[in-house]
Amino acid sequence: MKWSVEQLGDRVVGKPVGRVDEATWETFSEALIAAVRQAKAGATPLVVDLAGLDYMSSRGLRALTLASREAAGAVAIILAAPNDRMREILAISRYDKMFKVVGSVAEAV
Repeated sequence: MKWSVEQLGDRVVGKPVGRVDEATWETFSEALIAAVRQAKAGATPLVVDLAGLDYMSSRGLRALTLASREAAGAVAIILAAPNDRMREILAISRYDKMFKVVGSVAEAV
């Protein structure tokens, strides 16, 4: 799993690429929490661009939970552009109720 982060206008955008599984979830979690802190410092939302993510295990979902706790309501975390498999994972786990899920980064306002 690779991670990049950039400031796009009034939001921080984190981009995981690959898989978040047993071998990569800790790296994902650390990068995600760092992005939450960056967004919090700039008082901007965090958009997690899921377009390049093939799969996320329950450990990845745990990382999303930890990021939400870190945000503590001070930062909106928006999940953008999940593929069909990721949409199903988010729906089954009900994370689509915990996070705003949008079709593209451009929709994440």
